[in-house]
Amino acid sequence: MKTKTGLGIGFFASVLFLLFSFPNLPTVAGLKVGDIAPDFQLKSTSGKMVTLKDYKSAKGYIVIFTCNTCPYAQAYEQRIIDLHNKMEPMGWPVVAIMPNDPSVQPGDGFDRMTERAKQQKYPFEYLLDEGQKVFPAYGAARTPHVFLLDKDRKVRYIGAIDDNADDESLITRRYVEEAIAAVEKGNEPDPNLTKAVGCMIKVKK
Repeated sequence: MKTKTGLGIGFFASVLFLLFSFPNLPTVAGLKVGDIAPDFQLKSTSGKMVTLKDYKSAKGYIVIFTCNTCPYAQAYEQRIIDLHNKMEPMGWPVVAIMPNDPSVQPGDGFDRMTERAKQQKYPFEYLLDEGQKVFPAYGAARTPHVFLLDKDRKVRYIGAIDDNADDESLITRRYVEEAIAAVEKGNEPDPNLTKAVGCMIKVKK
């Protein structure tokens, strides 16, 4: 017979599994590969209001919905920094958007975003989806969740950054980098859709 303590541990583990580990289903709402993504104007931790059209020389945009508090977003933080540092000189900057409602997840408030961006020396813009209007338009569901757009804002890839959220040393596919390489060669990314693994975006109920 299971003890109360055992049941409690099991329930807690199940909650963690649902919150953090259950793979995202393919996007069923929002943007699909081939769609034209809407531009936005969002407040950045740099103090500016940022739109995609501000990136005059960009060949495309790596839009990543991410946050301060999700363990998966934290695990991917350095990889996102490295991705920007590698791809921005090639014309593909990271544009990070924090989609959570800070009233639900206080650790993702704008002041905390600004603090983290400064502490971690983010080399990219870190934007607040104030009012939570952008993430539904894109169809983001998890943090982190990537939407790779070409210079015309056509969606070329949606999903994960790579194929191993838990251990960077075991990565065998770097989906975003591979997708950019394919686009630059005039090809379609393969795959162009993967399952984003991370935390559900926090909204008011």
